[in-house]
Amino acid sequence: MRLSQSNRRILMARVPQGLPTPADFSFDEVSITPPNDGEFLSRTILLSLDPYYRNVMKNNPIYAERLVPGDVMIGETVAQIVASRHNDFAVGDYIAVRNGWQEFAVSNGQGVRKLNPARAPLSANLGVLGMPGLTGYAGVIVLSNLKAGETVVVSAATGPVGSTAGQIARLRGARVVGIAGSDEKCAYAINELGFADCVNYKSGDLVAQLNRACPNKIDMYFDNVGGDTLAAVLKNLALHARIILCGMIEAYNMATPPPGPFLGPVVGARATMKGLVVYDHLHLMPELQRVVGDAIRAGTFHYREDISEGLAAAPEAFCRLMRGDNFGKALVRVAAL
Repeated sequence: MRLSQSNRRILMARVPQGLPTPADFSFDEVSITPPNDGEFLSRTILLSLDPYYRNVMKNNPIYAERLVPGDVMIGETVAQIVASRHNDFAVGDYIAVRNGWQEFAVSNGQGVRKLNPARAPLSANLGVLGMPGLTGYAGVIVLSNLKAGETVVVSAATGPVGSTAGQIARLRGARVVGIAGSDEKCAYAINELGFADCVNYKSGDLVAQLNRACPNKIDMYFDNVGGDTLAAVLKNLALHARIILCGMIEAYNMATPPPGPFLGPVVGARATMKGLVVYDHLHLMPELQRVVGDAIRAGTFHYREDISEGLAAAPEAFCRLMRGDNFGKALVRVAAL
């Protein structure tokens, strides 16, 4: 390729106040940096959009990544190598790499995964076969102590984390109930993901809906949202229930954390709560790709993607994600294969 070609980027213009808006981002264009010895240059094909970026934008200490106004937005990508001076990576290789919100980037190969397009669609490596899928998989396999026949509830049930957690629980013999934000998403959870039931938290009393959907109470709850949803689940816990605290998307757009739910029912149910951080379980990535990849090919595991076209669409697509308006894994197609 011609390295005289420019590199378009999207930057964080300011720290959002509340829900992010497109005005919180800015655009620039710079020259492409050629790779040095031990490096390669890759062209971004697909960009992953994930809710935790909002926490990084306000420099939440749980994440090692930091952003200040003027920085290129962070993000996992699927890319193809276009120039290489690295012995382990060749021109033409497809990779999962943290290029961020830009068309080209240089990497030294650390933390980069080579991808096989023949094994699974490349986009799946940013969703159910990537970090989001690993989060759901590790939460169920490592932390939940799940037993066949138990009732499992998963919030944000149709996203890549929730759909992976729920389907892995289903494949291990659990009765899975989803929580989602529309009747369409609930129908998808039941008809495509194989959940036993799904409740729309925007339609009426969530506590009453969970009581109806979980007559034997909730043995394990995989929490992606926190807030009022978590408070509703706590009112219907089975004895010795387990709660996996994965995400708290309701709080990501707040300057200060919301008041937590009353935890008395946790005590009464003798429940266990565990925090899930995916970086503790990176060693399970090959297992995830084998187990879930095999299930996808067998037709027993399903996923959905919400793809926006063009790098310029990333700010609005991210804002849609943070409003809960997406349906499936949020991606931006930056370039054609």
